[in-house]
Amino acid sequence: MSRVSLTRMLATASDNLSLNQTAGAILDRLSMQRCGHGPSFVPVPLSGRLVGMANDTYSYQSGFGNEFATQALSGALPDGQNSPQKAPYGLYPELLSGTAFTTPRAATRRVWFYRIRPSVRHSRFEPCAVPHWETAPTARVVVTPEQLRWSPLPTPGASVDFIDGIRTMACNGDSNARSGIGVLLYAATASAPTRFLCNADGEMLIVPQQGRVLLHTEAGTLEAGPGEIAVIPRGYKFSVTLQGDVARGYICENYGALFDLPELGPIGSNALANPRDFLYPVALYDDRAASAELVFKTMGKFFTCALSHSPLDVVAWHGNYAPYKYDLRRFNTIGSISYDHPDPSIFTVLTSQTNTPGVANADFVIFPPRWLVAENTFRPPWFHRNVMSEFMGLIYGEYDAKPDGFVPGGSSLHNSMVAHGPSAEAFDKATQSDLAPHKLDDTMAFMFESCHNIVPTEFALTLPQLHKNYADCWDGLVSRFTPDQP
Repeated sequence: MSRVSLTRMLATASDNLSLNQTAGAILDRLSMQRCGHGPSFVPVPLSGRLVGMANDTYSYQSGFGNEFATQALSGALPDGQNSPQKAPYGLYPELLSGTAFTTPRAATRRVWFYRIRPSVRHSRFEPCAVPHWETAPTARVVVTPEQLRWSPLPTPGASVDFIDGIRTMACNGDSNARSGIGVLLYAATASAPTRFLCNADGEMLIVPQQGRVLLHTEAGTLEAGPGEIAVIPRGYKFSVTLQGDVARGYICENYGALFDLPELGPIGSNALANPRDFLYPVALYDDRAASAELVFKTMGKFFTCALSHSPLDVVAWHGNYAPYKYDLRRFNTIGSISYDHPDPSIFTVLTSQTNTPGVANADFVIFPPRWLVAENTFRPPWFHRNVMSEFMGLIYGEYDAKPDGFVPGGSSLHNSMVAHGPSAEAFDKATQSDLAPHKLDDTMAFMFESCHNIVPTEFALTLPQLHKNYADCWDGLVSRFTPDQP
C-alpha cells in the first residue's frame, strides 16, 4: 500500500476509529514495522486508556457478544443488506458462521466480512507436522490418580514462533464430537507475521503469562499481556507477533460450546466479569500481495497451504462472532463478608456449558487480588475432592494455598475425585494467623475446570519439570485429633 493510498484511507476512516494521531505519525510507525518490528498493520491509539491496559495502543469496541459494525473505509459496509450484487469498493462479502444456522437466535454467532479477496483463494493443502500439539481423542495420554504439578517449561533456545511453540499438557473429550478441551502451553521467541493459523477444532482462550503479544486477526488486532486474556473464535485466521524477546502462557483449546458469561443467579444483574469490559477489535485491513503461509488445524491434523496475499484483508465487518480480550484485573470479585469460604464458582469469568444445566464442559476461573474478612474461618481453599477436574496455572504472584512450589508459569492438575487442598505450611499458617481483614494482592492464579477428566499427555508426564515429590507438601498434615478436648 502506498503512502498516498494509506493516507487517504486514514483520512476517510469511519467514526469508530477516532484517530488521535496524524496520518503522518501513523505512517512513521508503519514504516518502522516494515523494517522488522512486525507486519504492516496500522495501530490506532485509545482516546482514553483503560486501567491495567498499559502500552496498549489499539482501539476497541466493547460489550460481550454485542452486534458490532466496523469499517476501515467509509461506506465499505453495505447499506441495509449483507450480500449485494456488487459490494462497495469491489469487496467480496463472506459469511463466517460460528454456530449452526438453526441455533436459537439468542445463541447464534456469525460475522459478515467484506474482504479484498475471498478465503477460497489459496493453494492446495499439504499435510504438515506440529508434533507437540495433540488433540483429543489421542492415544498418547496416561491415566493416573496422582496429584500432578509442573515447574515452568524452559524458554526455547532456538527461534520458535507461536504455532511451533505450543505443547499439549492434557486433553479430554473428542474434538470431532465438539466436546472437551485441550490444555496447552505456548512459548515463543520469534514473531511470524506471514504465518497464519486457522483452528477448526475449537476456540482458543489465550492466557499470557510472560510478554505481550499482538494477535492480528481477520476482524482486527488485539494486544494482550499478563493479566489479560484473549479469545480467538473457531475458524478465524490470525498471526502472532511478539512485543518483546519472549512470550509464554497457557491456552484452553475449547472443542465444545462457545465460551459465554456465567449466569449470576441471586447475585443479581452485576458483578464478576462485566460485559462492557470485553473488548473487540475494529476493522483493520492489510492488502499486501506477498507470500504467506496458512496452517489449518482440523480433526487434530495439520495442513499447510501457500497464499499470495495476506488473509487479513477484511475492510469491514459486522456481526457478533469475533475475537475479544478481557483484563482480569477488572473482575468484580465476590466473597464472604460473614464466615466460610464460598465455592470457587464465584470466580468464574467464562463458561462453556454442556447440555446439562450448570455442568461445564469448561470453566475459566480466576483467583485475583481480594480482601479476606471472614470471621472464625479457615480462609484458604478447603481440602476438596471434586467431581470436576481442575488444571491450574499461576500468572504472577503467590497462590495462597500453595506458597511454595507453585510458581508463575507453573501448572498443576487434580482430576475428578483426586484429593487436594492447602499444603501443610499453608494450613498451619491459616489456622494460627490473626483473622484481621487481610488483602491478597499482586496475585493472579487461574483454573481450567471441566466435567471430563483432564488426561495428561505422555509429553507432560515425561517432562523433567514434573514434580516427583509434589505430594510431600501434605506430609506435615498429621493427626490433630483430641477426643478429650473439643
